Amino acid sequence: MVKIAFAGGSGNVGSEIIDILVATQKHEIVLLSRKEAPAATQGITWVQVDYQDQAQLTKALNGVHTVLSFISEQDDPSSPLQRNLINAAVQAGVKRFAPSEWASSGTDQMGWYAYKGEIRRYLQQLNDKEKVLEYTLFQPGLFLNYLTYPYKSTKHLQNTETPFDFEQCRHLVVDGSITFTTVEDLAQVVARAIDLESEWPVVGGISGNELSMEELVALSEKIRGKSAKVEKIPVEELKDGSWKSSWSPRIEHPSIPADQVDQLSKFMVGSILLGVTAGEFVCSDEWNQLLPDLEFTQAEEYLTKAWKDKP
Repeated sequence: MVKIAFAGGSGNVGSEIIDILVATQKHEIVLLSRKEAPAATQGITWVQVDYQDQAQLTKALNGVHTVLSFISEQDDPSSPLQRNLINAAVQAGVKRFAPSEWASSGTDQMGWYAYKGEIRRYLQQLNDKEKVLEYTLFQPGLFLNYLTYPYKSTKHLQNTETPFDFEQCRHLVVDGSITFTTVEDLAQVVARAIDLESEWPVVGGISGNELSMEELVALSEKIRGKSAKVEKIPVEELKDGSWKSSWSPRIEHPSIPADQVDQLSKFMVGSILLGVTAGEFVCSDEWNQLLPDLEFTQAEEYLTKAWKDKP
């Protein structure tokens, strides 16, 4: 049994992982949050913190073995809050740290992920001369759950539209492939990683399924029983922002203010497609290798079940 602290993990992906860890009844779970504790937090110790106060964070992390961060800092690529959290973890004697990754392997094409790249560099520099803090970058690619939109497929993950629309069987594509992993499988990996006695790999790729655009389109046609409408977007038009299509998804996420969704969606879709062309959504398989007995959910079986009897 170890003490695990979740930073910013009260919603979306973090809550999926908390549920799995609480269910094991093996560990003490602490949730660090800027918000006050809700009425019911069964199996969790809720601690209200100010991420700008490093001394307070250090005190909150006293006795913690592993920190899992879900802090999003799209508005400040220098990621000061996660830096404070890392520094506090070192001062408190935390053994393991997982920064706020939980997505793609690359970040260059997606500007809102700049803070992830900064924290990667910061952690690397921290351990440059000697091992100060063991850490891993949990990278599952794109959540397979998103392909069930508009139907919810898991308890906490907020579903959203993507360029790959199974409901209408239409897709905006480029040349490239994507790693798809369910958020449930990610949660299982993290739970198993907590118990792993050997050292965590720095790059923690998780590969549930790797699908090319052609394979993804064919899968949607097979599952939905009709021909897909496919629009291939020229890379140069994605780069200069001039690309057009007959439709475009609305990207909704807890980190995006509701009044900015329409404005940001086209930019984000273009950046996501550029990320696909650059290979930024293809993830390695370090955790697959470390957990060889863990069976990952296969895309065809999962999506066939999810779309059964759906209009």
